Amino acid sequence: MRKRTICVFTATRAEYGLLFPLLKELSKDSAFDLQLLVSGTHLSKKFGMTYQQIVQDGFSIDAKVDLHLGDDSPVGICRSMARGVEGYAQALKKLNPDMLVILGDRFEALAAATAAMVSRIPIAHISGGESTFGLIDEPIRHSITKMASVHFAATDVYRRRIIQLGENPQRVFNVGALGLDNLKLLKLLSKDELERNLKLKFAPHNLLVTFHPVTLENNTAPEQCQNLLQALNGLKETMVFFTKANADTDGQVINQLIEKYVEGHPGHTRVFTSLGQLNYLSMMQYVDGVVGNSSSGIVEAPSFKIGTVNIGDRQAGRLRSSSIIDCGPQTVSIQKALQRLYSPSFQSQLKLVKNIYGKGGTAVKIVKILKKISLEGILKKEFYDLNKELVNV
Repeated sequence: MRKRTICVFTATRAEYGLLFPLLKELSKDSAFDLQLLVSGTHLSKKFGMTYQQIVQDGFSIDAKVDLHLGDDSPVGICRSMARGVEGYAQALKKLNPDMLVILGDRFEALAAATAAMVSRIPIAHISGGESTFGLIDEPIRHSITKMASVHFAATDVYRRRIIQLGENPQRVFNVGALGLDNLKLLKLLSKDELERNLKLKFAPHNLLVTFHPVTLENNTAPEQCQNLLQALNGLKETMVFFTKANADTDGQVINQLIEKYVEGHPGHTRVFTSLGQLNYLSMMQYVDGVVGNSSSGIVEAPSFKIGTVNIGDRQAGRLRSSSIIDCGPQTVSIQKALQRLYSPSFQSQLKLVKNIYGKGGTAVKIVKILKKISLEGILKKEFYDLNKELVNV
């Protein structure tokens, strides 16, 4: 049996961190030739040129597509998507993989999926079937699902949703959340190593904060971010570690507000353009909770048995473990959520938390499926109709 050439697409630091375990598994399996198509914020100075981390991790980058990120307005995002479709099509023509692997639901991923679909390259999609009602990611995710031929869902509920969208159950697999593999794969850093490497000092209390725009709301990012910062003002003996927002519409506004806040609170705040997966997960071990609206607070944080203050509607619709505290984007609501996070009753129940997204081992499951699944005729999809018996009446 000839090797399969699997091309993996990545456009952001967070996405690459989730894909890392899968890349490791594919790279060491003799049944595959691994290709990497790198784009998005990985190639942006503003976002830390994180493609360098990919190289440092020992992976070869087979193609780069620069989207010229900088304008995060709706017009600017559409312009980047247009560049992406053209650039990805050219890259895929050169690489000619047997399959393209795409994770998630960002606009860069939609552009890559569009190019692959038109180029008649089968798509394997990771993390379909999920819901985030406040984001353009919601329709993007489902659109990629309809373009994809193989699906790797994080829970059985998400698997059933993919089938509900008309996908063949024989090509939809519940494999768990890929990001959880890193908890076993990576040797997480000690508190001393983190303090030394990042030149920081933990306080008696510590929070990890990541706040992104809610992209289906109009210009709410500045006010909501200000409300969050005001709520953090009331904390005592607390070190706040910020990671910057991504390249979504109004992400730059959030980053500017955070930078200004950190400048005014130098003693107990730090901001990082990109911590990287190792530092980020290592820090989760030593903070009291995750605050903001990042998916990491929903998927990874429960495995550390820490609480998450999830703000607003960005993650609305995702399945939740019992360690998640949902609150509105108003200052008072965030303050109440922080008070609950630190309450003795909530802290005591965290010991019993189970992560509904599994325990890892996802990358191995995906590789086994990619190895054995037939690609013959895979592009000619039929709509799997749950109401077929009604249609035939």
